[in-house]
Amino acid sequence: MTETADELSAPLGQTEKRRRRRIRLPFTALQALAMLLGLFLVVFAGFAMFNDNPLGGEPVARVAINEGAKPTDDKPAAKPDGKPDAKADHGAAPAAKQEGGERKTVTIIDGSSGARQEVAIGAGGETAEPGSAAPASQMPGVDPRLLEKSRYGMIPVMADGLKPFTAYAAEADRAKAARMPAVAIVIGGLGVGAAKTADAIMKLPPAVTLAFTPYGSDPSKLAERARAQRHEILLQVPMEPYDYPDNDPGPQTLLATLGPDQNIDRLFWHMSRLQGYVGIGNFMGARFVATEAAMQPIVNEAAKRGLALFDDGAAPRSVAASLATGLAMPFAKGDVAIDAVPTPVEIDNALAKLESLAKERGVAVGTASALPASIDRIGTWIKGLDRKGIMLVPLTTAMLKSKSN
Repeated sequence: MTETADELSAPLGQTEKRRRRRIRLPFTALQALAMLLGLFLVVFAGFAMFNDNPLGGEPVARVAINEGAKPTDDKPAAKPDGKPDAKADHGAAPAAKQEGGERKTVTIIDGSSGARQEVAIGAGGETAEPGSAAPASQMPGVDPRLLEKSRYGMIPVMADGLKPFTAYAAEADRAKAARMPAVAIVIGGLGVGAAKTADAIMKLPPAVTLAFTPYGSDPSKLAERARAQRHEILLQVPMEPYDYPDNDPGPQTLLATLGPDQNIDRLFWHMSRLQGYVGIGNFMGARFVATEAAMQPIVNEAAKRGLALFDDGAAPRSVAASLATGLAMPFAKGDVAIDAVPTPVEIDNALAKLESLAKERGVAVGTASALPASIDRIGTWIKGLDRKGIMLVPLTTAMLKSKSN
């Protein structure tokens, strides 16, 4: 038997244990982790480069429709004790049945801010907030003849020669307003904050016009409350500003880059959110109101439906006035932004400027938000108008006076 050199040189009586060979990988664990991370980044970059998505990077609104279980009959759902559930009877449950069919709850998510809002839609298309007392066609003071069904809900329309502008205008002594200087005040941005909206409704006199955005948890109910206090109301339509989408008015904003049909469809969505308004106005929208090709179809649609047009005066290049004049529709433009600097002293200065314009031209329009300081100073100023020989009038009266001058 042959022995190796190692075996011959080994001490007698001792056998060296053979060492086990370790399996060596061509890379370390850290190198393997780096390789996996690199592979993931390559796949992600390839998907981003070659995925054909024309709307990539644009703000989006995601809509989820949650359908409740269909009840077996028209009776209210029963509690475990066998008694009817009052919530189900008043339509609070998402699956509660309305006249005409089943309700669906729609969640609208603003893709840029992540803001969520819940809207209940009936089978007939009427929009209503969960728990609201009645659909738009049944609201107190809303003429059902002046409503038309759209795919989003009920929207205003002319009927038998009657216009929403005429039907929903606040009461005013127009003969007196024609003889003396008059001012109109429009408080905008309402409907989103219930507390500040309630302050404007209750603390300001009925002659002050209130403008509602289509957002908030229940703009329709707040608008109904305003009309119950004899305020006339406007619908503010979100429009594209110059720094959009960094400055985003909200879901369904009218965009200068969209076609007329797309913007009209978005307009109908806004129109369906509340009822009983005399006209529409811009909410932001410096770019949109300055783009005639985009603005013209919106003004045409508003005129066709018997609505007035209000321009808040913030965009110097707005074409709203010329378009409204061409259609002979009621129109007004804001002359003074009362709380552009929201301090009591600056608000008082702006109100003094509004007085001077009214005496000089016969009529002037001021715009403001529902800030506590604004509500307080405007309310105090209004109380002293009579002794100054100036009349506070609703916006519709100011529009008619401007047209007659």
